[in-house]
Amino acid sequence: MSLKNIDKQYVANTYARFDLEIVGGKGSRVYDDNGKEYIDLATGIAVNTFGIADDEWISAVSAQLAKFQHTSNLYYSSPCAILAKMLCEKTGAKRVFFGNSGAEANECAIKVARKWAQDTKGEEDYTIITLKNSFHGRTITTLMATGQDVFHKDFGPFPAGFAYAEANNAESVRKIVAEQTCCAIMMEMVQGEGGVLPLDKSFVEECVKIAKENDLLIIADEVQTGNGRCGTLYAYEQFGITPDIVSTAKGLGGGLPIGATMLFERVENTLNPGSHGSTFGGNPIACAGAISIISRLDEATLNGVKERSAYIFNSLNGAEGIKSVSGLGLMIGIETEKNSTEVLKACMENGILPIKAKTKIRLLPALNIPMEDLKRAIEIIKACAKGE
Repeated sequence: MSLKNIDKQYVANTYARFDLEIVGGKGSRVYDDNGKEYIDLATGIAVNTFGIADDEWISAVSAQLAKFQHTSNLYYSSPCAILAKMLCEKTGAKRVFFGNSGAEANECAIKVARKWAQDTKGEEDYTIITLKNSFHGRTITTLMATGQDVFHKDFGPFPAGFAYAEANNAESVRKIVAEQTCCAIMMEMVQGEGGVLPLDKSFVEECVKIAKENDLLIIADEVQTGNGRCGTLYAYEQFGITPDIVSTAKGLGGGLPIGATMLFERVENTLNPGSHGSTFGGNPIACAGAISIISRLDEATLNGVKERSAYIFNSLNGAEGIKSVSGLGLMIGIETEKNSTEVLKACMENGILPIKAKTKIRLLPALNIPMEDLKRAIEIIKACAKGE
């Protein structure tokens, strides 16, 4: 049997895979089983922060692998503690809980918000306001936190305690706060799965004002936007706010599964022994990879993200066949006049690998993608959008 037939027979049928098998790569270049080369513009959906088989990352992970691959959270381990210290010092957070994915990071954020409310407000103050068109994960609870009806089917009954406001409409948030007993407002600074749509800075600032007036927490979902993806360490920095809880994952581990929930001053002591946990959370291999990533997200790297972002926006805005370009940093959505599925297929045939977000072409390249590769990829996108 071919690999594809084995996959189709034995792997759960949850993914509509492209007819493409990746067998290797380096940096922003990947290769299929026929030896064809592609420029990778997806990085495993914003995971491979510095590209494929990054030497420094491999060295960090390999060094830890030679020591020990796992120990339970009953004991101390250096990578977990060092990574937590780095994240706190860079963000102002006080403590970090480590899990294994963005959904787990968001689950923890939800649990912390509700426990904080029970500790300080009352048991009835459990509703979390999220935004329509948002996406927060695929567990039962994070599906319900997601503000899209398409995700609220098949797996019911879903848990109560979420209300959905209109993005960029502060009055919609105020209305929910007036009608329900709430504990937090949860939002992505850029709605990724919702179409790569940044929130308005004025709306985010107004949400913070509403939260202060009503003793609510602010939760920033930085699962996809974080770890340098948007040109700052975390996207919320560009909106002039300091959240109470920040969740992140994807690019944090550079290719290994890790999620983190950063707890700021108001909630730093909400969790206590036994209130939450994770067998693999803080895994030393994943944390070693994450230390390598975070240590390199310096000013030069982030300026490079901004430079590449500006090039993409300047090149695509107004180009033939391109209706609009949205996003922040190297998290970009492209609305094409042609059907985006057709454009995506043409891009793959011509040696580049973007993905989609709703009806848009989505770009999530490595933060250090060589400009030569980026320029070539953008020209191919422009040609495919025109139908050449």
